[in-house]
Amino acid sequence: MAKIILTTHQKGGVGKSTLTFNMALALNNEVKVCIIDLDLQGSLWRSRTASDIPVFSADEMNDVLKSDFDFIFIDTPPYLNEKLPELAKLANVIVIPTKTGIYDLLAIEDTISIIKDSKSEKKALIVFNMVKPNTTLTGEMHEAMEKHKIPIAKNYISDLVAFTRSAINNEITDQKAKFQIENLTREVLERI
Repeated sequence: MAKIILTTHQKGGVGKSTLTFNMALALNNEVKVCIIDLDLQGSLWRSRTASDIPVFSADEMNDVLKSDFDFIFIDTPPYLNEKLPELAKLANVIVIPTKTGIYDLLAIEDTISIIKDSKSEKKALIVFNMVKPNTTLTGEMHEAMEKHKIPIAKNYISDLVAFTRSAINNEITDQKAKFQIENLTREVLERI
């Protein structure tokens, strides 16, 4: 049975789709992976013809969940309140990407509340995404996030163009970016 990695946050612009794609890309040569794009923007769905990774729509979700993939990554849109508890229970790991900013800190509380209400907080992992270099803000955010009692990933993802470019190239060509995503993906898999 496939292991399900859910990427969710109730705020847009935190890099859910890009992070989902890059984690799937990190595993694509080793195991059978796919992505289910639940976001109405359909960024991953629209890029499926250029991708080496199979991408499915929300309408195909039930069939995909019964398939023979090793890992299924589910990318969610912001404001998925009514379906998030069900998806949280279904997932083996819940990745909550967040940028380091005050609005991101405030917005993550809604996501964490939904995950806790569904009794899925032990599956959750907060990931600092699109981290800017040479700032103390990441440390301050880390300290502020500790109050939620949700594990925070040791591996951060920098704000590197290589992560967005990977959707075009079907690979991460920058070694720093590749190292970061491989380490984060390994950390996520250790939670299964």
